[in-house]
Amino acid sequence: MNYILFIIKAAFEDFNRNKMKTFLTSLGITIGVSSVVLLIALGLGLKAYIQGQFDTFGTNNLYVIPGSLSGGFSGGPPTTQLFDDKDVSSLKRIPGIANTIPVYEKYMKVEGPVTTKTYQVTTSSEEIFSTLTIKIQYGTLYTKSDVAKGAKKIVLGPKAAEKLFGAASSAIGKNATINGSAYKVVGVFEAKGGGSFGGPSIDDAIYMPVTASLSFNPTKKYASIYLKVRDSSFITPVKKEATTVMSKRYKTDEFSVIEQTELIKTINSIFGVLNTVLIAIAAISLIVGGVGIMNIMYMSVVERIREIGIRRAIGATKKDILYQFMAEAVLLSGLGGLTGLLFSWIVILFLQTLFPAYIDAPTIAIAIGVSSAVGIIFGVAPAKKAADLSPMEAIRYE
Repeated sequence: MNYILFIIKAAFEDFNRNKMKTFLTSLGITIGVSSVVLLIALGLGLKAYIQGQFDTFGTNNLYVIPGSLSGGFSGGPPTTQLFDDKDVSSLKRIPGIANTIPVYEKYMKVEGPVTTKTYQVTTSSEEIFSTLTIKIQYGTLYTKSDVAKGAKKIVLGPKAAEKLFGAASSAIGKNATINGSAYKVVGVFEAKGGGSFGGPSIDDAIYMPVTASLSFNPTKKYASIYLKVRDSSFITPVKKEATTVMSKRYKTDEFSVIEQTELIKTINSIFGVLNTVLIAIAAISLIVGGVGIMNIMYMSVVERIREIGIRRAIGATKKDILYQFMAEAVLLSGLGGLTGLLFSWIVILFLQTLFPAYIDAPTIAIAIGVSSAVGIIFGVAPAKKAADLSPMEAIRYE
């Protein structure tokens, strides 16, 4: 133990003599570690964000969408309007389904008293609110009777209501113009969150009865159909039966019946591959930092040849010299790793105000482990060169 402490103390004494060299040498590792840690943290945050977004859409839901999910939507892009009322009626007859909701979505300009902005307008039946666990904050939700009559009523997200009308509570009873027609605001629902980093948020959504959208959806085709099952035990049988029902009208690559977990896995796998590639690119800076350590350690060996010779002459073994230089390389990269970790943590604290990035224990272990490994790998050659020096030749070196 005393031997290890002596080596570490000697390494820090050398660092203190060459502060600028120590700083510049560890800088490459600092940059490399911070890059890798930040990318891992962003990847973890992205997964948490995706999970949170899906959690806002309720549970025990299935989605019928165009294209084959496993084949990369080979039957067509997911925005294709494919389904119709016949599909909705067929799916409604499946045992275990509580709600069957046709959904048509389109981004359109919405004009309010305060401003005009482009929003995603979702047309559906009244059942979408219970399916997506949407609760009213001001006013009321549109009803089954409103859907039957094709009433020109809309329910706004709190963000949309605030932007269009100045305040969410001020929107009730007033009109907003969509596609040239006036729609009465009957309700504003409670905030559900989401939409970080400039992404779309359900709080910016606008809902209207599917029967009130004929002016911009004259064919009455739907982009998707939401299925709310009675409880989780019905998910597998309903999914199987829904696939059978849809197969009677469409080819197997023209539609998919998917669970929320499947969507999450697919999206996470895509971003997982992307994140791995980005981390691999960031890791190049670790290699550059390692080469910098090796170069500086080689220079240190040359500068300290006489010192090495004297230490060998008074009893230091090859192992002592090897361990000394190895310790310096590992400590240099370790200090760089800890600095990079600290810098990353500060950046992540700032990012958390915008995005749920975070560092977990495995990430910390990876940062420290990788930086130490870089020091060991790139410190071996110069340390071995120092250990192999002949004591007599080293003392005579000028």
